[in-house]
Amino acid sequence: MPAAFAALFLSALLAAGLAGAVPPHIFVVYVVASTAAFIAYGMDKLAARRQLRRTPESTLHALGLAGGWPGALIAQALFRHKTRKQPFQGVFWLTAVLNCTVLAAILIAARV
Repeated sequence: MPAAFAALFLSALLAAGLAGAVPPHIFVVYVVASTAAFIAYGMDKLAARRQLRRTPESTLHALGLAGGWPGALIAQALFRHKTRKQPFQGVFWLTAVLNCTVLAAILIAARV
């Protein structure tokens, strides 16, 4: 279900961009950040399985805050990674909400 939410968000952002309601570069930023977050989560899951050096949680959160939270959410569901760790999830959702708040502020400011 969370992965579907992420896909819906990206689809809505793409549709808004195609309709001219959102600058197209914003969609590109989200796709690039989401791809980076997806890869980082995948690499961290692999490192956890092989008992290698892990990606710091602060890095994963920074990617989410930078717009990669949809890709991170998809990776969490696909890799079943970081889904049960409640402190991590709390910060993750905070970064997603903060990112969306900044996006909304940017879009509102652009219309004024």
